[in-house]
Amino acid sequence: MLSKINNTNTGSRRKDSCVFKTQSPCPPVSASPRPFVFPFAAIIGQDDLKQSLLLNAVNPAIGGVLIRGEKGTAKSTAVRALAAILPEIDVVEGCAYACRPDHPAACCDHCRQLGDRVKAAKRRVRVVNLPLNATEDRVVGGIDFSLAIQKGRRALQPGLLASAHRGILYVDEVNLLDDHIVDIVLDAAASGENIIEREGISFCHPARFILVGTMNPEEGELRPQLLDRFGLCVETTGADSPDDRVTLMLRREAFDSDPAAFMSSMAEQNRAIARRIETGRKNLSGVRMRRHLRSFISELGTENFVAGHRADLVMEQAALAVAALESAPEVTVDHIRQVAPMVLVHRRRDAQPPPPPPPPPPPEDSHEDEDPSQEDPAPENEEPAREQEQQQSEPPQSAAPDPADQGEGENPSPDQSPPQPAPGEDRIFEIGATFKVKPLSAPKDRLFRRGSGRRSRTRVSQKQGRYVKSCLNRQYGDIALDATLRAAAPYQKARGNGNGLCVKLADADIREKIREKRIGNFLLFAVDASGSMGARGRMAASKGAVMSLLLDAYQKRDRVGMISFRRNEATVNLPPTTSVDLAGKLLAEMPVGGRTPLSAGLAKTFEQVRNVLLKDPSSRPIVILITDGKSNVAFGEEKPVDEALRLATAMGRDERVQHIVVDTEEAGLVTFGLALRLATALQARYFKIDDLKAQSLVNIVKGQQQ
Repeated sequence: MLSKINNTNTGSRRKDSCVFKTQSPCPPVSASPRPFVFPFAAIIGQDDLKQSLLLNAVNPAIGGVLIRGEKGTAKSTAVRALAAILPEIDVVEGCAYACRPDHPAACCDHCRQLGDRVKAAKRRVRVVNLPLNATEDRVVGGIDFSLAIQKGRRALQPGLLASAHRGILYVDEVNLLDDHIVDIVLDAAASGENIIEREGISFCHPARFILVGTMNPEEGELRPQLLDRFGLCVETTGADSPDDRVTLMLRREAFDSDPAAFMSSMAEQNRAIARRIETGRKNLSGVRMRRHLRSFISELGTENFVAGHRADLVMEQAALAVAALESAPEVTVDHIRQVAPMVLVHRRRDAQPPPPPPPPPPPEDSHEDEDPSQEDPAPENEEPAREQEQQQSEPPQSAAPDPADQGEGENPSPDQSPPQPAPGEDRIFEIGATFKVKPLSAPKDRLFRRGSGRRSRTRVSQKQGRYVKSCLNRQYGDIALDATLRAAAPYQKARGNGNGLCVKLADADIREKIREKRIGNFLLFAVDASGSMGARGRMAASKGAVMSLLLDAYQKRDRVGMISFRRNEATVNLPPTTSVDLAGKLLAEMPVGGRTPLSAGLAKTFEQVRNVLLKDPSSRPIVILITDGKSNVAFGEEKPVDEALRLATAMGRDERVQHIVVDTEEAGLVTFGLALRLATALQARYFKIDDLKAQSLVNIVKGQQQ
């Protein structure tokens, strides 16, 4: 038996069967008392949310619903309330896979072997919650460790997908779930089955469920590939009407004070909704859709520039469900218009701009037909108009440049040194336009870390994340059963069976799992706030870049800190914190003016990073330095630029820290390139502000311009 245990996939997909036999492949499922659930009919507003849930209850082929919106808008309440009014389902008593007793061909091996001895039972539809820290084994199922050791049998321990079959799988904050778990869930939802090929197990069981995911868009979006897999998408907001908000409070107070009495008062309305669902399920197979309506659906998809054909298929199924709910014999245009916004809102793409038209052909030289009196009468006024236009485009010259902002040995031309405020005067610049930044992450290494987030992939010292390999190191108690059994298999004959177990393990056989997941980083922003940054809106653009990075840090669950340097010193504006909102407020109020003490900014940056590494040596800080590299204040007698480069070279030797330099110097005929030299000394990644934009790389590939 042990010789057959291996870690390779067999590649076979045997539907509704498994390659191993167990004493009880269907562990008994204990029924727990059902708590009181807020009635579906009592939910105020949220018409789109309730409609999308009803449509999926009538026609699960729609593919579930993604609910995006604010906290406290009855998202989870509506899902649980729907499950409470759905008709009971017939299942094989004690089966973990909710097999249907009237469909023997679709049952698991154990239920098929029972034959006529199958006992049918009724139970309510389940709502299975998928927690954010769920492992792959917990979701899809894995080998039963206890049974393997005691009886020598490879038995499957069912996962959450098995429990959710013929029920509702509810994923709160789906955008924060690990991507590989989201892939597994969406693949099962689309195919209707869960295929397990791991640890010598080849098993497939039905996994047809209503997938409901919730998310807050402020915390980051799903990848477009994953977003498209949800059939419908609805936006939820709080009630605007004061009367509705008062009614909501009164109903909630009545439910909390006496749940049984409140549910009894809403029982008839709930039963009416349940009857609509049951009638809609019966009507669904008889609803027709004419060909011209399918053409209309295709036109809607084309007009909204959706990718692929899933939008067309989902819109068709949703329109059929609407007609079935309304007991209509066939689909109408109104039915399609009801569901089109829910199908297209998360798939709609912006139209690509059309290519510019070709230039018109040059006019033919036919002067004989021209009237001399129609010639341009104002050539003599062309020069005054051009001078007036030039005067309007030039910046005002009311403020004299600050000589303290000019570096030693630098003699910029007037074109490169726009007017600055008077010496000692500070200015506050608004935050420029934000944008989506391209991915920034720290490289992988072999250190084990703890934490959560979505930035950098690392090995984790906890039972979370994806199992990637096994090791001999035993620290966390996360046993790798497959690797342990493979290590023990060659010695079973020599060890004998003295302990009453089928497999005798030795201490040297134990292997632990190595898991990987994404965690957040510490992002330290070092911002040049000298007077030279105020020229030509450079500080507004720099603040826009910093705010874009802060928004990205919020979505990736990073800690952030902020340092600014100007005049003769560097200041810690924000110590390490998770409050991105506070960082944004301090950024908006950051003053600009004075000289450029780049060396002081680098020294303060080194100090902050050192403190973080002392508290957590396994952390991986990312330092983002926003500057043009022009330094004119030094600590000692050395030239400011040379001193800053020397400090940067020393900082760049620490491999635990990743540096990023964002160059704010504008392109022109004369550029100093000091920020690039600084990035080279720091061994840092180098960007211009526009290079940080995620779309810039796409446009380069497409041959387009920003």
